[in-house]
Amino acid sequence: MIDEQKIDRGKAGPTQVASLWVESAANWLNPRRLRAQAIVLALCMWGVCAVDFATPGLFDRAGNIKFQDFLPLYVSARLIVEGRASALYDQHAIADAMQAVVGQSTNNERTHVLLPNLYGPQVGLFLVPLARFSFPTAARIWVGTSLLIFAACVYLVWKPCPALRLHPGFVALSAIAYPPLFHFFVRAQTSVLALACFTAAYLALRGDHRWWAGIALGFLIFKPQFLVAIPLLLLLSRAWTTLAGLLVSAGTQLIFARIYFGSIVMHSYFDTLRHMSRVIDASELSLAPIQMHSLRSFFSLLVPWPELALAFYALSSIVILAIATSVWKSSAPLALRFSALTLAAVLINPHLFVYDLLVLVPVLLLLANWVLTNASHPSSAVLHVLTYLAFVLPLFGPLSRWTHLQLSVPVFTALLWVLWRCSVTASHKLASNEFGDV
Repeated sequence: MIDEQKIDRGKAGPTQVASLWVESAANWLNPRRLRAQAIVLALCMWGVCAVDFATPGLFDRAGNIKFQDFLPLYVSARLIVEGRASALYDQHAIADAMQAVVGQSTNNERTHVLLPNLYGPQVGLFLVPLARFSFPTAARIWVGTSLLIFAACVYLVWKPCPALRLHPGFVALSAIAYPPLFHFFVRAQTSVLALACFTAAYLALRGDHRWWAGIALGFLIFKPQFLVAIPLLLLLSRAWTTLAGLLVSAGTQLIFARIYFGSIVMHSYFDTLRHMSRVIDASELSLAPIQMHSLRSFFSLLVPWPELALAFYALSSIVILAIATSVWKSSAPLALRFSALTLAAVLINPHLFVYDLLVLVPVLLLLANWVLTNASHPSSAVLHVLTYLAFVLPLFGPLSRWTHLQLSVPVFTALLWVLWRCSVTASHKLASNEFGDV
């Protein structure tokens, strides 16, 4: 609690009182409490998952297909193997193919399956080796491999963090308790690949390999919504080497897909991207916005008029891009600059679901390490509290169905704002405390 003796109520202003509250909250979030919360959170989430998935067959206790988001990818790979790539974005053909897969496990009983294919054809080609297995087996292989990639990303970012190296058990426990990991697992999403791109980009920048950092970021073209903000940020920052690597990487992937699959398939894919909101609304119904955690969904939930919500999204995105660009161009440590870039990519992303928040893993690790390393810095306490909230608030996303307020988005925005303040006031001493700065 706040020591009231520290506050002269006749003299203390709102800023001082707020600062004391933040400091008190940071002190309350000590290692013992954080460890206990992580244990409870992990046990609750994965216990629910174990009970839900303990049913025989393809469906869980709620009647959903186990690892359901992998089904469109699996069907895409099967269509490519069968020489039917032209049907990759024919939603009726995709639905029929899914019914054929699901029917094998339900004695051909008709089910209502409507999960559109929103990925580029190169993603289906990448997964062709899994098409030889049944869907349940292929999904398990995919999830198992993805968990190994997740663990590798956590390890590679954690290893060069001097303060976090002292707490390997707590870092591992926190990784297991991270809510987006649970959502990724139950749906067998591709978010781990996006995390791998951000992780590789950070490691490349840490080694001052800016071209390779751009190459890594360019691979995000398989989830093109992540590339709404990053190329603009690099352009405004005049980070020409990294931007060139990104354009070459993304362009090569698209050109390969165009040569391999032909213009008709690529035209269908781009048409699907242009109407992604309509496709998502048709498949996810009214639950789509409460599963999203970016500015687009934030204003869609908060503002009942679509045109006005879109205007707020556009204006706020410009502000976020300007702030993140300022941080990226500054002399702040790489941990803060890369965190700003990632937060901008998340906030401006027009279709970012909760499982895509896996890309914040490097941000959470880097900021936690920075807070521990710079405990005396004026922004350390507020970064401590905001990093904690950024970790836990995705768990409460469904509450926005009734509150119409996605709390994670203001926290991400506040994090970016504090990073900007740190970048503006960054001193030579602060920068020298960073390991391997770029």
